[in-house]
This record gives sequence, C-alpha cells and structure tokens, in this order.
Amino acid sequence: MNQKNGQRRSEGHWDRWRLWVIYAIIGLIFGIYSLRLFELQIAQGADYHDQADENRRTEVNVQTQRGIIYDRNGIILAQNVPSYNVNITPAELPGDPTAFGDATALATELDPNVQEVYRRLSELIDMPVSNGEINEETVRIFSPCNTDLGITQVVFIADTNAPYDPVNIKCGIDEKTAMTIRAMSADLPGVGVEVQSVRDYPTGSLTATVIGFLGSIPATLEDYYMSKGFLADRDKIGYAGIEATQQDILGGKNGLRVVEVDVSGKELRNLEAPIDAVPGNNISLTIDTRLQGIAQEALVGMINFWNVYFNEERSRNGVVIAMNPKTGEILAMVSIPTYENDRMTRIIPYDYYQQLQDDPFRPLFNHAISAEHPPGSVYKMPTAVGALNERVVTPDQILTDPGKITVIQKGLVNDPGRPIDYVCYEEAGHGDVDWLRGVMYSCDVYFYKIGGGFAGEVETGLNIWRLGEYSRALGYGLRSGIELPGEEDGLIPDPNWKRVNLGETWTTGDTYIASMGQGYILSTPLQVLLSASILANNGVYMQPTLIREVYNAEGEVIRPFEPRLKWDVTKDPVINVYDENNLLTGEKKTIEPWVIEMAKEGMRLVVTDGTAEFPFDGMTIPSAGKTGTAEYCDDRAQEKGLCVRGSWPTHSWYFGYAPFDDPEIAVVAFVYNGGEGASVAAPIVRTVMEGYFELKAIDAARGQ
Repeated sequence: MNQKNGQRRSEGHWDRWRLWVIYAIIGLIFGIYSLRLFELQIAQGADYHDQADENRRTEVNVQTQRGIIYDRNGIILAQNVPSYNVNITPAELPGDPTAFGDATALATELDPNVQEVYRRLSELIDMPVSNGEINEETVRIFSPCNTDLGITQVVFIADTNAPYDPVNIKCGIDEKTAMTIRAMSADLPGVGVEVQSVRDYPTGSLTATVIGFLGSIPATLEDYYMSKGFLADRDKIGYAGIEATQQDILGGKNGLRVVEVDVSGKELRNLEAPIDAVPGNNISLTIDTRLQGIAQEALVGMINFWNVYFNEERSRNGVVIAMNPKTGEILAMVSIPTYENDRMTRIIPYDYYQQLQDDPFRPLFNHAISAEHPPGSVYKMPTAVGALNERVVTPDQILTDPGKITVIQKGLVNDPGRPIDYVCYEEAGHGDVDWLRGVMYSCDVYFYKIGGGFAGEVETGLNIWRLGEYSRALGYGLRSGIELPGEEDGLIPDPNWKRVNLGETWTTGDTYIASMGQGYILSTPLQVLLSASILANNGVYMQPTLIREVYNAEGEVIRPFEPRLKWDVTKDPVINVYDENNLLTGEKKTIEPWVIEMAKEGMRLVVTDGTAEFPFDGMTIPSAGKTGTAEYCDDRAQEKGLCVRGSWPTHSWYFGYAPFDDPEIAVVAFVYNGGEGASVAAPIVRTVMEGYFELKAIDAARGQ
C-alpha cells in the first residue's frame, strides 16, 4: 500500500515538473513574442509607421503644358497637340502573359484569353502580335513606342519589370482608332488609351532653325531639371533655337499630387491638397512667317537657278536675314539647308538625326548666326567710314586706280621686303576715284590705299588697329546677343592675334587684304546685316531680337516689346584712340554724323549708278546697299582643287535697306560659292524687300 502511494507521489511530482517545464516554455515563447512586439510597436514603432505610411503614399508629378510660340501676326509656330497612345497593363490582362515562361514564345503559345486580346488589338493598330526575340540586348535598348518588337514581347518585358504599370504599345495613333479602342474596352481588358501632349511645329522646315525642337533631358542635366520639378524619363526640354534659349519661359512648372495607393498601385484618394501645374508662358516672335516664306523661296530659287545654269551643284547653302533697323526686330531669318523639326515631335529619329549630322553643309547649324565667312566687299564700309572719320582721306581727295598696284610686303620695320601686286577686279582700273566713287564701284585699289596707305597718295592708311575699332563699332567681331544658341563672334584679326594663333608676324599685305574683307577677316551674316542697319539708322545700333512679347496662359502681356539701344556711334564713345605707335591712349571717340551721311550717300549710289544698278533697276522703292564677292578657300574648296591663287572660288553677298530716306527694312543675302554678289545675292534682297512692301500694303488694305 505504501509502495503504491509512493509511486503515485513520484508520478505526481513528475507530472508537476513536466507541467512547470511546459509553463516555462510557454512563458518564454510569450516573453519572446512580447519582447518582439515591444520592439516592433514601441521601440521601432515610429520607423515602421513611417515605412507603412510611405508604402501607401506616393507622389504623382502632374505634367504642365509648354507655352505656345507665335509669329508677329499670330500664326502658330510651335504648339501642343494631343497624341493618342495605346497601352497595356499586364496585371489586368485576362490571363498570364508569361504563363509558359518563354520570353520568345509565339503568340499561338499564349494563354488563349490573352492571345485573343492581342489579336484584336493587332488588327486595330496594325502591329504584329509577335515579332522579334527577347534577349539582353533587346531589353537594354527597349523603348516603348520606338521598337520593332511585337505586342507579345513588349508586354512580356513590361510584366517582368512592372506588371501594374501600363506600357505604351503604340504611340501617335489617329483619334478615330483611339475612340474605337475605348469603345471596345469590355472586349479588350487590360488595354487602355492615354492622351499625351506632344509638341507640334505647323510651319516645319520653314522656321526650324529659328524655333528648334525638343528632346529628352540629358543625363548631365538630370539633377538640375529634377530640382525644378521635371521628370527625366518623361519631360522634354529645348534642344535648339527659341525652344532652347527660352526654356525657362516656355517650360512652365509641373504640379504635384500626394495620393494613397493600395498594394496593386491603384490610386485611392488624395492625401494632401494638389499643387496645380503652372503652364508655360507664350511667346510672340518678331518673325513674319509670310516674309520668311518669301525669303526662303527667293534663296532656294536663286541657288537652284545657278545650279541648273552651270549644270552642277555649285551651292546648296545660303542665308537671308531681314530686320527693322529702327527697332532691331528680326523679320525673317532663313538658313539653308534646313531640317524638318516636325519630324522630331515625339522622338528624335536616330537615322534622320544621323543623316543631318553627316551632311557636310550641316542643316542643324544656323548659318545666319553661327557660320563665319570672309565678308569681302560688304566689309569695305567699316574701312570707308574709318578712313573718313580718321581723316586718312577727304571725301573729294582723288586716288588713282590703274588696275594694279605694287606694294613692298614687310613684316618688320627693317625688313627690306619684297614686291607684291594687288589688283582690282576691274582689270583696267577705275581711273581717278574719290571717296563716293570708291564705295559706288567697290574699287579694290582705292580700299587698298586707304586701308594700308600708299606712298605719294595716302601716307598713313587706316591700319589694322583702327580698322578693328570701326569694325566693332559697326557690329563686327562681337556677338550680338540675339536669343539663339550657338552665335559666333567672327574674327577681326590684329598682329597680336596672328602672333599667338599662327606664330607669324603681321605683314603689310595682311592689312591690305583685310581692308576689303579678305584674308583672316571672318563674319557671320547677322554681323554683316547689323553693319548695314547701324548705318541705315544714322549710327544707332539697336539690339537685334526675335522676341516681341511674352504673355501668360490667360493672354495677359507680361513682357511687352521694348526696343533696346546698344549704342549710338555718333554719341557714345565706343572707338578706342591709338597714337602714332599704334598704342592705346585711353581715350575714346565717336563717329561724326556727317561721315554716316556720306556712307549712306555712297550706298545709295551703289544702287543707282554702281555695282548693284542692274539688279535694282526699276524697283519703285528707293534703296541703298553694298555688293560683296568674297574669295575663300575652305576644306571643301581644297578637296575640289579650287584654291588656285588668282582664281579662287567666291561667296556672294549683298546687304541693303529701304526706303533710303526712312528705312523700315534691312536685308542681307549670302550664298555659299555663289559668285558675284550683284548677280546672285542682290536679286534675292530685292525680292525680299519688294515682298515686305507688298505685305505691308495688303495689311494696310485689311486695316491691320
């Protein structure tokens, strides 16, 4: 009996011990869980709360509308138009688009329900259900809307990366097809239509070099534009023209929404008050699209005429610029060859862009402001003005042009030198020439003498230092500051420049040929036009501009047009004074008004009795101008073996303004390898001038 009781006590003790062990284990487990719960909810609760809050919150960047660009008459040059894009959200398809796990599977191997959606969509948008293979390379270069892959492959990539995000299958479909797809939404689960704003350029190549185009934000500028609220993989910025320089005005500011989303990424509600997008401001340009068309047609027509006449492609490069000399407004700016910016509205096609890049005449290059060429005889006006103002010659002083003069070429004072002949384009010469006849006939020998001096007639010529001062006063050798990227400053050389850049000494001949716009002298077509405008405007240099007005989305003008004066050469001392040793004295001077009047009279004689008499014969509006035929020897001329001394190829130049007594328009025309300025460039300028006055009469009749 006792043995039995002892056994029962032993078993009861053992049972209690096991029970306590179980209690301890349970307590330990609860303790661990409690400790973990304390850590998660109390110690790290705030961190996890923030993470959870971040998971349910997302920021939606709301794209703004870019500002519109108009010409001076309200014609749209750049605008935003709706683009309809078809997309597919892989997670919303009626089946698994990767069920077979084969990235290169044919459409027939797909889930039948998915296959049916693809088949119907393919018929609507004319895109193959399956095309191409998926590998590392195709995935790396994959870009929605710019791919040769089929629907199957595009969706496979999208499903792998982000199944809940819609991927564009085809962009830029027509509105009718877009509405059809929307109407069939019940039969096309997972398929949607997105309306996206894209840039449109109605005038295309006619204004491309002025307007420019848009492109994706480059990697080097991502941080900058992201700090301004733009998205690098969606938003675009200006790459050229006004689109580039006026990015801050046109670009606007994106909006922002903070929303709550579920686990699938679906938006549930706004968590904060939305920040509305601010549309970009609109810009009205000074360009008259009608005159732009007249200028382009005149330039292209003249180039084609001479190409046919000589039965060879002599040129396909030229420039026409027209401006109001009193206000600085650019009325037309044509650069040939050009490009089609309307082909770059959604993406920049690689093949087309490469074609433009490979073209030796550089269509993407705005030749009006960026091309630097020897100006030839149009550059004689700074020489003529400087020689009068510095009293190198008097207006009535007679110099003799026998057709050729011989000058001793020297590089140093004690250099015995060697004789060099300098000839006039008129082999027999012009005989006795005063200042007005020198300008009127563009007499080479006359300008050699007043520029570099000539024993017995002009003891001290203008020289290169003073020539540089008058050139810059008339707009050469300096960037104008026009609102376009890539403007060049040309080249007004001097002995220091030659020593530093070429390691050579300046010679007598360098001054002689510089005096007539040859040698090392380079200028842009815009600089040539500015020189004419300054003289036409009685010495007043107005800032050239393409921007007329800026106004907001409501049509309120926020920046009206105000002509800006750069300087008046007759009042503002902008010309440095040199002593007899060609050292700066620290003083500055102006150009005397009577000298400007003489220059205008000389340019008027060019049209009435001089080198431009024939091309302007019969024009009812009195005008003035200057011809230029500039010898050149660039890489293309060298490749063709054209650089033969004494018979180098020539560019064609002409600038003019009208009416002579009250100028409203100044025009320059340049034709690469065009030949004589009077035969090629001058008729272009006349056509543009006459077009301007015809348009003015039409507008007046309409009461504009």
